[in-house]
Amino acid sequence: MAAFCVGVTGGVASGKSEVTRRFEALGVIVADADLAARAAVAAGSAGLAEVVAEFGERVLDAQGALDRAAMRKLVFGDDGARRRLEAIVHPRVRSMLRAQCADAPGAYAVAAIPLLAEGGGRDAYPWLDRVLVVDVPVDVQQTRVMQRDRIDGELALRMIAAQASRGERLAIADDVIVNDGPIEALAAQVAALDRRYRALAATSTGD
Repeated sequence: MAAFCVGVTGGVASGKSEVTRRFEALGVIVADADLAARAAVAAGSAGLAEVVAEFGERVLDAQGALDRAAMRKLVFGDDGARRRLEAIVHPRVRSMLRAQCADAPGAYAVAAIPLLAEGGGRDAYPWLDRVLVVDVPVDVQQTRVMQRDRIDGELALRMIAAQASRGERLAIADDVIVNDGPIEALAAQVAALDRRYRALAATSTGD
């Protein structure tokens, strides 16, 4: 049972997944908010039933699962609809992540939360012991998004601007990985943080 939990967040194309993969390679359990969000509205779930009650059966596909394309179209540009959806999904995601972290074996667990700053930060996740931000300069972020998604610079900047700012993410950080160099450089940074988190976890549990 892990009594110590680290939240990992960062902007689009910052390298969050690469960082969490390296924690996993060191034997750390990673609870993924994106996977939890899918589970929260899986076919037959109470979450999906609540979504249907709120938005109607037009958000279901032929198999009775959530039609994600239809849902995106419904909430895109409609802040009220997006907030109603988030009010259904986010509490379930937070609950799942907390349970997964608490049940994880090992000294500590990681919760990968891409939209941590946007979703309420520390107030929404008071059980996080540390927050690690994977940081990258906006120009590097823009280049990566353009290459990854094969889009132009203007669209890439709009995607970046739709998220919390770099400053807003750094404001909630206890630890920062600056991921503006070669991907191979991440291993040493993650290994150093792993040692720190194991020491902090031991202290927090009185071991």
